Amino acid sequence: HRSFSLLVPLLATPSCSAWEATWESLDSRPNPTWYDEAKFGIFIHWGVFSVPSFGSEWFWWSWKGGGDKAKNELYDEYVRRTERENFAYADYAHRFDASLYRPDEWADLFANSGAQYVVLTSKHHEGFCNWDSRDAVPLTWNWNAMDVGPRRDVLGDLAKAVKATKSPTTGQKLHWGLYHSLFEWFNPIFLEDMTNNWQTRRFVEEKTMPELYDIVRKYEPELIWSDGDWDAPDEYWNAPEFLAWYATNSSVADTAIWNDRWGKGLACHHGAYVTCSDRFQPGKLIEKKWENALTVDPGSWGYNRNETGAEYLSTEYFVHELIETVAYGGNMLLNVGPAADGTIPAIFWDRLLGIGDWLKVNGEAIYATTPWKVAQNETDAGAYYTLKGNTLYALVTRWPKNNQLTLRAPTPTENTRVRMLGLDEKKESELAWARLLDTNRGRLEDAGIVIAVPALTPDVIPCQHAWAFAISNIADHANEDSGGAAAMQIL
Repeated sequence: HRSFSLLVPLLATPSCSAWEATWESLDSRPNPTWYDEAKFGIFIHWGVFSVPSFGSEWFWWSWKGGGDKAKNELYDEYVRRTERENFAYADYAHRFDASLYRPDEWADLFANSGAQYVVLTSKHHEGFCNWDSRDAVPLTWNWNAMDVGPRRDVLGDLAKAVKATKSPTTGQKLHWGLYHSLFEWFNPIFLEDMTNNWQTRRFVEEKTMPELYDIVRKYEPELIWSDGDWDAPDEYWNAPEFLAWYATNSSVADTAIWNDRWGKGLACHHGAYVTCSDRFQPGKLIEKKWENALTVDPGSWGYNRNETGAEYLSTEYFVHELIETVAYGGNMLLNVGPAADGTIPAIFWDRLLGIGDWLKVNGEAIYATTPWKVAQNETDAGAYYTLKGNTLYALVTRWPKNNQLTLRAPTPTENTRVRMLGLDEKKESELAWARLLDTNRGRLEDAGIVIAVPALTPDVIPCQHAWAFAISNIADHANEDSGGAAAMQIL
């Protein structure tokens, strides 16, 4: 399989830059190039919720939280049926043992999926810390991976494995990131601050911020994926103070990046990139860099034993979602939910390796590309566009009718060359093409190309799910674009 190089400068931002603790300053900081070039990452939701693995990672809230009596009763019935009398959520932690956890195996799987970065849950809304937080954050006593459950630094072990692993598709080492929840559902200190209408900040000063500084100092994540931002205002969390340090004085300052969930109302407005909502897919170019975080299991981020195989999304679905996301300038962050013993269920392996097989053929059209501002997709052809240098890529999500691919947006020249990624270069790599004919007027159109796609038998076709065509030396459309986030879709 071909390896696709990512060109990453030694310093993505000047090391001498000092970013101020304001959103205006932080939003003006250029993003490190590695993140935009990576395009595809792996999200991991793993914690005490992985023990019951029933419903979702919101198990504790669904059982004991307010607002949905029917759901509370459903979860209460499940606990009564499966656990002893007077069972408490904290009792699950003893069975979060990671007894079959092999971080090197995880890292290899993620690399073979074609992903270029990995984001692990350091702490979800339940408050359990997946790292050795004992010294830096005393309030995590007996609710961390060293004191109970795995009794090992599961986060630190994966950090080492991921950082030591290279991508077989790009030859670059994987990048390491961490998810962190600002708040905790049932933490009494947080609830006290809430009762005080956010005028006290004890939870921030003694819990949230010490945790964030600790995970950056110990494990050097290049990405922080913040969450749990919807209750308390920006002023309560005062995240810019931490982010200014992270971007200026931390050991990963030059390559650090973060999302947009740092306080009520900030999502989709501030941050190095935006997530806006789970499974965010704008369907168009937008001004800021964005990310589509989504799940293999559409109903849960954590492992859910109550889900049937038929409900999991297919490899083809994710290949198409990746193509659309990249065409519109985003990254795709695909979540898996390991079991409490540290194994990753086989259905996640199947989906990740399926995506990886596709990227080993077509990564050239994905990694380190930019959106084509002339057009991002053509609905009739089931095609999406990406651009790299002098080459336009048409990624086709359904096989062309009669083996003729008609694209209306590109304008070919006499020097245009077309090839299909993955075909044997000694055989049919370069394809015949013709200008698009206006059948109503009987003359060639100003734009448009018809590509003769070879009839391929199953033993020759390079991949499944979608196919990429590299079109070089098309007419220069630079002057047709106004330079903003304007988008054109060919319908």
